[in-house]
Amino acid sequence: MQIPQMAARDAVALALSEDAAADDVTTRWSVAPGQWATAVIVTRQPGLAAGVPLAAEVYARIGGETQIDESVPDGTRLEAGDVLARISGPAHQIITGERTVLNFLQRLCGIATLTDRYVTAVRDLPVRVLDTRKTAPGLRLLDKYAVAAGGGSNHRLDLAAMVLLKENHIAAAGGVTTAIDSVRKNMASEGRAMAIEVEVATLAQVREALQAEPSWIMLDNMTVPQVAEAVRLRRELAPDSDIRLEASGTITLDDLRAVAETGVDAISVGSLTHSAPAMDLSMLLNIA
Repeated sequence: MQIPQMAARDAVALALSEDAAADDVTTRWSVAPGQWATAVIVTRQPGLAAGVPLAAEVYARIGGETQIDESVPDGTRLEAGDVLARISGPAHQIITGERTVLNFLQRLCGIATLTDRYVTAVRDLPVRVLDTRKTAPGLRLLDKYAVAAGGGSNHRLDLAAMVLLKENHIAAAGGVTTAIDSVRKNMASEGRAMAIEVEVATLAQVREALQAEPSWIMLDNMTVPQVAEAVRLRRELAPDSDIRLEASGTITLDDLRAVAETGVDAISVGSLTHSAPAMDLSMLLNIA
């Protein structure tokens, strides 16, 4: 697993710019330029590592004299007190980059840790835990990278990655079948081919979607019995198809296993990226 380099560079550049790292008056006026230091990034709680390579990217942009020793690869399970990275270099550079480094790592480790909890809860079942596009603006690739580090699967990356007909598309098009037919017609006219997913909210729409045979049917905000019935309908109405079923809509850890046991192929969880608690990390400095 490799961190998306271009996304990392762009995100770090923006983060340092918004923090005015080039004009860190507090550090410049209080820390001697020749002062050397070492530091460690440690976790105060258990979890999973994600985003550790971003520390090197941050310090490369601040001055390039700081050396980073990544103590653990992303995806590593951590206990309280474990060290994620060791840093050495000019004290003023280490201090200037501290908050930017911790902001990235706290977020990505938090996403990976929450994802791991979901994945672990259904590890023995044939279901995938998916992320969504509910990511922080500008951090899409990094957020999804953290989901993968936690053992989750990445769903649609962006609006051009696949067709996903949601309720407003369906309402504007005039129905499930009409929307799918329109997509197929226009896709063919542009000489393109990609997966089609359609969101449904009722069992009547499930029946309609099964007849239209998209690649995926998203079961949005359905109860567990409704999801189970959708699985049964697929077995009855499209037994030889490759149509996959995705359950979606505010599915919590408490609900997850019951939903997975219905036989759906995937469960998408927006909270993996929009509500993951930040991991409690610290950078501890030691003046050489």
